[in-house]
Order: sequence, then structure tokens, then C-alpha cells
Amino acid sequence: MSKVSIVGACNTKFGSFVQKNKETGEITDLKSIYELMVEAGRGALADAGVEGKDIDGVWLGTCAGGLFANQEHLAAAALAIDPEGLRFKSMTRCEDACASGSVALYDAVYAVEAGRARIALVLGVEKMNLLNTKGVTHALATCSYWPEEGAAGMTFPGLFAEYAKGYAARYGYSREELARMLASVSALCYKNGLDNPLAHFGRGGPSDRLGLTTAEAILALPEEKNPIIAEPLRLHDCSLVTDGAAALVIMRTEDAKAWGGKSVRIAGIGHANEYLPSSIRKNMHELVAGKEAVRRAFAEAGMTIADVDVAEVHDCFTINQLLCTEALGLSADGRAGFDYMEGRFGREDPKCSVNLSGGLKAKGHPVGATGVSMHALLYKQLVGEPIGAAPAKGRPEVAVSFNVGGSAATNCVTVLAGE
Repeated sequence: MSKVSIVGACNTKFGSFVQKNKETGEITDLKSIYELMVEAGRGALADAGVEGKDIDGVWLGTCAGGLFANQEHLAAAALAIDPEGLRFKSMTRCEDACASGSVALYDAVYAVEAGRARIALVLGVEKMNLLNTKGVTHALATCSYWPEEGAAGMTFPGLFAEYAKGYAARYGYSREELARMLASVSALCYKNGLDNPLAHFGRGGPSDRLGLTTAEAILALPEEKNPIIAEPLRLHDCSLVTDGAAALVIMRTEDAKAWGGKSVRIAGIGHANEYLPSSIRKNMHELVAGKEAVRRAFAEAGMTIADVDVAEVHDCFTINQLLCTEALGLSADGRAGFDYMEGRFGREDPKCSVNLSGGLKAKGHPVGATGVSMHALLYKQLVGEPIGAAPAKGRPEVAVSFNVGGSAATNCVTVLAGE
């Protein structure tokens, strides 16, 4: 059982913080990757009531800073959060594609458990919108198995489309049935995102203006408003290209209790990897390694999915929200789509609400920041300070995050418990 707790968190506003000249193609940065890191880091320190001098080490999750923002060696830039207090502190970058943020947290947890650090600062950041669509597609494709996938023109919508096709074939769903299932996922996330003031697609955004809070509204969109990206996945099945950052402060649970602030225990961690090349996976209809990560996390926590009140799952594509929901055990295999169509997992659900933040579909998906953001927003739910939608049944006590990297090659599941 983990003996580490989160004692502070911050999530920046997510969005596209650039100005693009459609005529010249020139892109002007409105909020840099460095500014995002500093905002999140300072916010988390203030939320925890600690200073830079109290921190023993910094762990940064970022996916492709060199490609997205021309900055490798990014962890060292975290010193700007508190130039005096953080000078000479150890700073480490962690990379595991879209799970970089969760892996950064895990490495920080291991350092605290080992006694190498007493208090740690965990950051996640990505600045994606400095590139055009072609550049973003290439940067993300480097997180695939390049020799067989990226180099052959395979994109991440294409990789997850293989899961969608495998899922439909496995359970015998027609294209129309699958489309309604996936639209139900998008609609729930869009609806929740409207109440998240930090969301990329929040109030006044495209999903709000188009009224995309029901599956019917999404399915009724004309082709040009919801084109096929990779059969059978359409535009509104895909997460957003987002800039943003998030941060956490962690310390030993016994220190957190003595410290007396608002803390949430990291009750269990599950970290499991699948084969990187999708060509040698035999089960392209389920998250096999994800299920193992779930098993490990709940075993360490001494809990089951029945104990969980809120979940943040990795909806990089709507099909993956179905797969994560089933891997967690919230739905039986092959049945998650029906559960979403029947209205389960919303804020009114008496058991477990999913993606109250709006998920990657509405909150946004700054890839290196996503894992930290999941934990930050769940922390806020568990300490009674929800950002955005909250469960109707009242303050949650147990939460789970399910963050994947690449084509679900990396699977990170964390069980969090209120204290």
C-alpha cells in the first residue's frame, strides 16, 4: 500500500494559446510552455501551503517538447517557478507519450517512499499549438511504433480506429450501433465540459454553440461538420490539440497528517505495458495491459471498483473511453456503449461518475500534462473543492484515474482515497 499523499494541486486553463495568421500561416505564441509550467507549479505550491525551499525534487511529465516547442531538457526550466527556493534541487523529465504525467507522479512517489525526497513537486505540460496540423500529426506519430506505424503513414486516429473496428467485430455491432455508442460518450464529455471553467471546449466553445450535449445532436451533424478522420472514427470522436499544464505536491502520508492540510492518499498504483507494435497484439478489442494495471492498482489499494465514486479515463478517442470503462469493471466487456446510451456515468449516477472534467474530449489533451491533470482534478473532487461538475450524490471518497500512453501501450491506473 502506498504511503504517499497529494497535498496540493493546480490545473491551468486548457486551450489553444496561439494566434494564427490564416493568410501567412504565421503562428504567434500567446502563452509559452515556460509560462504554463510556472503558472501550474506556483499554483500547486500555494495550494499546498509550501514554498520552493521545501521541495526536495521536481518531476516533469512532457511528451514531445522538442518537436512541439523546440525545447528538450525541459525539466530544468522548472526552476523558474521559484528561482531562489528551487535552485540546486534535482529536476527530472519523464516521458511515456500521453501517460508522461502519470509516470512523472509515479517516479516522484517512488522517491518519497524510498526516503530520497520528503516533499516532491510533480508537473505535466505540453504546448501543442505552435505546430500546424501536419506537424502535430507527425509529433504524435513518433509515439507509435515508428518502423511499422508512423513511418508507414499510420496516425493515432488510425491506430484507435483499429480498436474500434476490432471492438465492433468482436461483439457484432453494426456501424450505426457503434456510431451511437461513440456519440453518447462524446455528448457526456461535452456536457460535463460546459461546467468546467478550465476546459478547452467549455461555455461558449464549439460544443456549446452547436448544442452537442446529446448523441442525437452529434449524429445529426452534416458530414462537413463531423467528417470521417479514420473509419469509423469521426472528428467528434477525437480529443483536442491543447496547450496546458498541471501540478501536484506530494509527501508521505504520515507527514501529511501531521501537516494538517487537505490531503488525498495515493492508495494504489497499477502500471503495465503492452507490446508497442499493434501488429503483434491479439486482442484489438480490449485493453489487456490496462486490465492488468487495474488489477494491480486495486489490489494495492485493497479496494474494488465498487468502492469508486468518480473516475477520469483516457478518452483520447471515444472508443478508448468504452475500453477504459470496461477495463475498470464499470461495464461488462462489450456493454459500455449500451451503458453510456442508457445515461449511466453522468453526475447523477448513484454509483460512479466518469469524466466530470469533460475528459480529453472537452477539457482538452495537452499530452504530457494529461496524467497530472487527471490526478489534480480528482484531488479537488475528493477534498470537496470540485472544479466544474460534481457528483449529485455528494462529496466522493474514492477516485480512480486511467491514463494511457500511445496506442494504449502504457497503462497507468491510480486509486485515490480521501482522508
